[in-house]
Amino acid sequence: MEAVDTCGRYYLRRYRLSRRVLIASVLLAVAGFAAAVVLPTRALAGSTGEATTTGTTGTTTAPTTTTTPKPKIPVASSFPAAGGLLGSSVGVRKSPNPHARVIKVMHQFRPDYRPQVFFAVRATTGSDGEPWYRISIPMRPNGTYGWIPAKTVSLKPTHSQIVINLRSRTIDIFRFNKHKWHGKVAIGAPGRETPAGHYFVASRFVPYHDTFLGVFAEETSAYSKLTEWPGGGVVGIHGTSLPQLLGQAVSHGCVRVANTTARHLKSLAPLGTPILIKK
Repeated sequence: MEAVDTCGRYYLRRYRLSRRVLIASVLLAVAGFAAAVVLPTRALAGSTGEATTTGTTGTTTAPTTTTTPKPKIPVASSFPAAGGLLGSSVGVRKSPNPHARVIKVMHQFRPDYRPQVFFAVRATTGSDGEPWYRISIPMRPNGTYGWIPAKTVSLKPTHSQIVINLRSRTIDIFRFNKHKWHGKVAIGAPGRETPAGHYFVASRFVPYHDTFLGVFAEETSAYSKLTEWPGGGVVGIHGTSLPQLLGQAVSHGCVRVANTTARHLKSLAPLGTPILIKK
């Protein structure tokens, strides 16, 4: 009678079963780890604004781009407007085009170290798509205009006006569209006439060392016929030590006013005030 040994087969079946369980456990652990890594990554991609696309060949993440809006250039709300240059200098061009011919280069400060006043009469959109100002240029010939980029200056609307009538030889000062002062003036003599036209107050000062100019003076953007006159013949509006000559045509082109009128100019007509000199 033969003896049957089943113990070895039992252990062999148990060994094979244990190995299968071990392999299955490892596969489950790997799958769980992969899920733990992939899911937070997808959630992170969704929170950062990236677009995630799932296809048959895998997952593709496409980054999104954002555009920063271009800052808006401040432009004066009404005209005329006056102010100063933001940089050191700017070329005044023939047309609102960055490639147009330069008429004159204007600086932040004049040769006498006073600030340069910029006087704009209107705005438009240039060939570059940016806002430009049409400005009055203080130079010969009188009435010269040009264009500068609006971003180069800081301008504000003016609120005063000076009107000089050459025929009646009078001056009127307005502030916020209200008439504030009326007075007599002396104007340029024959051959040295005060030039008619549209100008602006380019500078202001107290003539401490020249009583002939009275108690206060304003320099205009107009030029007289006398090129050898101080400042190249700049026309001024100033007080006088000879009030008896008011109402006459006796000056070299400047407009002389009574000292009382000069004091009103000081308080009512700041830099950039438009000036109308009419015949």
